[in-house]
Amino acid sequence: MILLNKIDHQAESERDGRYYRPELDALRFFAFLLTFFWHRMAHTGADPTNDMWAWRLGTMGAFGLPIFFLLSAFLITELLLRERDIRGTVDVRAFYVRRILRIWPLYFATLLFLVILDVFVPGVGTQDVLAWIAFSLFAGNWYVTINGWIAAPIDPLWSISVEEQFYLIAPVVIAMGGRRMLMVMAAIMLVGSYLTIGIYAWDRPPGDQGEWTNSFFQFQFFAAGVILAALLRGRLPKFSMVVRICFVFSGFASWLLAVSVFEVRSWDPQPSFSGAFIGWFLVLCGTVMLFISSLGIPGTIIPEWMRHLGRISFGLYLVHSLLFVLIFDKAMPFLELSSKHGVVNATATGLVLVLCVLFAHLSFKYFERPIIAYKSKFTYVRAREDL
Repeated sequence: MILLNKIDHQAESERDGRYYRPELDALRFFAFLLTFFWHRMAHTGADPTNDMWAWRLGTMGAFGLPIFFLLSAFLITELLLRERDIRGTVDVRAFYVRRILRIWPLYFATLLFLVILDVFVPGVGTQDVLAWIAFSLFAGNWYVTINGWIAAPIDPLWSISVEEQFYLIAPVVIAMGGRRMLMVMAAIMLVGSYLTIGIYAWDRPPGDQGEWTNSFFQFQFFAAGVILAALLRGRLPKFSMVVRICFVFSGFASWLLAVSVFEVRSWDPQPSFSGAFIGWFLVLCGTVMLFISSLGIPGTIIPEWMRHLGRISFGLYLVHSLLFVLIFDKAMPFLELSSKHGVVNATATGLVLVLCVLFAHLSFKYFERPIIAYKSKFTYVRAREDL
């Protein structure tokens, strides 16, 4: 039986006027780690033939992005619904300003840095002006979908484009129709996602099809976050830790079943029409279970360092691929070091992670936070300062 801690949660919200779930910061950092180790495989020469199970487990790291998408949709929907309940409407303009203040400064600073760095370190960016324009207009995912991957440091930024496209729609829908229209939107997104999966599964050309970076494909995870926020209505699942652990194992089992039995991956054509539907539905279910396993965990048991790493996950995500390229693809060959050597590989990976944390921490403290402070002028429901 699912128990919902409704009274305590509402009392807390009314008392301090905030909505902040520290356990979701921990989940955000976990999602980054999944993505981090997935992208690491591209630089370490992982062998799917000799290390089949290690490869399959590694490919599950790509599903860290669905966690990011579901989490973002849930939090944004929760905050917008609270604003509508308090004010009777949603200030769409204020929402856009908040998103601009949170995302644009570091995002565009990263793009500009990659443009400049590519002049001195070829391969960290692209010479295609159209690509830079697309990423500047938050249409980078569509550029990759149509033209293919560009270069490791810029490629991960496609996911920011997908999130911005969702942010463009969600506040307008909530302002116009509240929960009912929101559920209609989520249903349309789900149907659209699986129609997209069907189209890609029906025509399966060899090589990367661009499915993974297609907004309509990824909208299934946003839809799940929207539905959870609309149905829970601010309540928290009050599961025992045993039940939460069962959700975690079930979530990973769903992912493993998807990649090992139905062979769905973020870059390959689908092996069969039915397998594509079942496999990606398992990925969706696994993502939901991992999210539910975290939601409602008492914040007192979440270490402060883990909360902080979740807060700075945006910076971690933006810089990690660049550091992989600079260390694994540039520095190590120059020093005649091989990533196939276990100690060298582990040391280089640790160095990348440490540098990621150092950069993201400094960026958040000295660059992002002063800009984020201006969000308070456009905020109706207080949340975590960097949300």
